[in-house]
Amino acid sequence: MTQDFRIRLLIVDDEQTIRRLCITVGESLGLFCLEAESGDAALALLEEQPVHMVLTDMVMPRMSGIEFLEQVKRSYPRIEVAVMTGHGSVETAVQAMKLGAYDYITKPFSPREVILRIKAILRRGDGKEAEERLTAGAITIDPARHQVSVNGKPVSLTSLEFKLLRTLMQRRGRVQQRDRLLNEVWGYESVIDTRTVDTHVRRLREKLGKAGDIVETVRGFGYRLREK
Repeated sequence: MTQDFRIRLLIVDDEQTIRRLCITVGESLGLFCLEAESGDAALALLEEQPVHMVLTDMVMPRMSGIEFLEQVKRSYPRIEVAVMTGHGSVETAVQAMKLGAYDYITKPFSPREVILRIKAILRRGDGKEAEERLTAGAITIDPARHQVSVNGKPVSLTSLEFKLLRTLMQRRGRVQQRDRLLNEVWGYESVIDTRTVDTHVRRLREKLGKAGDIVETVRGFGYRLREK
């Protein structure tokens, strides 16, 4: 039997219509797609087959999406995970990203939104990081080592948070509109809900502590790293 070497996407959702939609999108991008209707079924599948990325719902029977995400990140830390949440579930999305999820998509969504999410994950690691260190106040970024520190103490950021902070530091003092950040940091087009940016900025500020105050909100436009 010939082995399929395509990138493998696992869709986890108890709604068959959602799984079918995501599989159609994944296959249109040339991915090998698998599906599971629950977290425990998905974990059993992961024990048998290699998977590169997972798209999972947060509300499922027997095992919640958060519980599933925790187990995936503990046992398979290299698998990229994006989560699906309902409207008004921003806190759940924040919790998921805190546990290591790459991003979230809000239901109901269009096939185009799923395409953009998956493409963004596929593009991760394509470009080379700038080699020079960047410093702003107490914050230092070492792109070559993919490390961030505040007052010399390391801060653990997700890849998206790291890229967002680096972008703001590289353009210090200049306002970055939300849709531009979506396009350049996430790889999404502006049709995607810009609340994604707000959620990540909030998480970034929390992780940076008092140093996070350097990231300013410019009402009606976006964000800027304050000049001192």
